[in-house]
Parts: sequence; C-alpha cells; structure tokens
Amino acid sequence: MARLDLDDLPPRVAALLTDLPAGEELLLVQHGAVVGRLMASNAPEPEETEPELEPDQKLREVFENFRSSIEDEF
Repeated sequence: MARLDLDDLPPRVAALLTDLPAGEELLLVQHGAVVGRLMASNAPEPEETEPELEPDQKLREVFENFRSSIEDEF
C-alpha cells in the first residue's frame, strides 16, 4: 500500500484531505483529466491498551510468569 505523509503536502491540500467526510470522494485531476479517485473513510479507532501496572505489580507478574514457566519445564 502506498503511503502519503500529509506533512509533506502544502497546508491547503493537507486540510482538504483531512476534512473530507466519510464516504466522500476526491477526484485527482491533472491537465483536466481524472487520474485517480480517493474515497474517504473513518479513521480506525485506536486499539485499547492494558492499563500500566505499578512497578511492584509488574515485577511480581514477571517473576510469577518466570516461576510458572520453570515449574512447567521440570
């Protein structure tokens, strides 16, 4: 998939692309001829991440996983 960084575009073009509502088409025209179409869609929702554990809890979890893997091996 090709990737286009909006920071590399002139501000007017970047604003046009980011303000397109979902389902709206944008025609790409060069010398009066249509050379492409872009269809706007909703941006994917950010994935939920697990809440950050406190350092003590994280350490306990690491040791528990280690202990359990050692017990499984022997």
